[in-house]
Amino acid sequence: MKHQLQQVFKRTGLLLLTALAFACRKDTPVDEDSEQGAKTPSVTVKGLYVLNEGNWGSNKSSLDYYNYEDGKYTRNIFGAANPAVTLGLGDVGNDIKIYGAKMYVVVNGSNKVEILNAGNAKQVAKLDINNPRYVTFYKNFAYITSYDGYVAVVDTTALSTIKTKITVGNQPEEMAVVGNKLYVANSGGYNYPNYDRTVSVIDLTTNTETKKIDVAINLHHLKADKYGDIYVTSRGDYGTVASSLYVIDSQTDAVKKNFNIPVSDFWINEDDAYLFSYSYATSKSTYVKLNVKDETVASNNFIADGVEASITLPYGIAVDPTSGDIFVTDARDYVTPGTIYCFDKAGKKKFTFTTGDIPAHIAFLLK
Repeated sequence: MKHQLQQVFKRTGLLLLTALAFACRKDTPVDEDSEQGAKTPSVTVKGLYVLNEGNWGSNKSSLDYYNYEDGKYTRNIFGAANPAVTLGLGDVGNDIKIYGAKMYVVVNGSNKVEILNAGNAKQVAKLDINNPRYVTFYKNFAYITSYDGYVAVVDTTALSTIKTKITVGNQPEEMAVVGNKLYVANSGGYNYPNYDRTVSVIDLTTNTETKKIDVAINLHHLKADKYGDIYVTSRGDYGTVASSLYVIDSQTDAVKKNFNIPVSDFWINEDDAYLFSYSYATSKSTYVKLNVKDETVASNNFIADGVEASITLPYGIAVDPTSGDIFVTDARDYVTPGTIYCFDKAGKKKFTFTTGDIPAHIAFLLK
């Protein structure tokens, strides 16, 4: 169950931005049989889903859809597609991913993962997992973190059964796959001030944890670039220890860089990583773009036309893999409907839509 402390985790950021040192240039993308860490294929996007968290305890998580073909944005499509599900999507939507023809929606407070038809959002199955956080995929399996300290392994053809549970660190968060290894960010967020500070490495051929990599305290978001490097964020301790972004070399499983940049969330598309951070102390935000090939700062503000001043509280981010359009969500005051902004790859605003409460996570539906 997500407690109020977890809301603090998501609502804390720091504004300190320092210059980055140049790193070794990466030349060859990884090309493995995995969801992440591979070359991005040529794709065409049909639309996108927005998962709105809704405040803890309010049972107001909801799912919106933006149709690229007619430009229509529709709110709460889960309720319309599934009228027989009496409690709706549930309490605190924490992650959303599309894999094949199915969409996986992790609903933390309701202790479940809703598995939907990706084309129409109709319920296919429901998986009960205590305190689930994030989902990722490898071959025919879904991997789901639980704050109970494990990663659940689910056969994507037998969706109602957990095949096994892999023990990892304390309160595991986001994951990424490179080759046949699964990297898991462990937060230890319930154990203040004794946070976990490791990334678990799981061998996907045996579904066992082979090692832990010491990184920094209170880890959260974790993603792979196309060269096989792992980018992971630390929330810090919300006081004396600052949030930051670290890079792990998946060939050596060693930390090779600390960017010394605060990050609330980020998205990697090809050679670009888009990072944002919000400071509750100053009510100010940063929007930094990195070049992941050179591991350098490309821009200190990827929003080009001053619209960032209109964003009250940035909360989620995603980049269209075809057009390079950048989507940033605004949670505003947490209790009223939010906003999703679309910027072109030059950083100029294209349009906005009103979302549900606390828009947080985005998944692209491909044609």
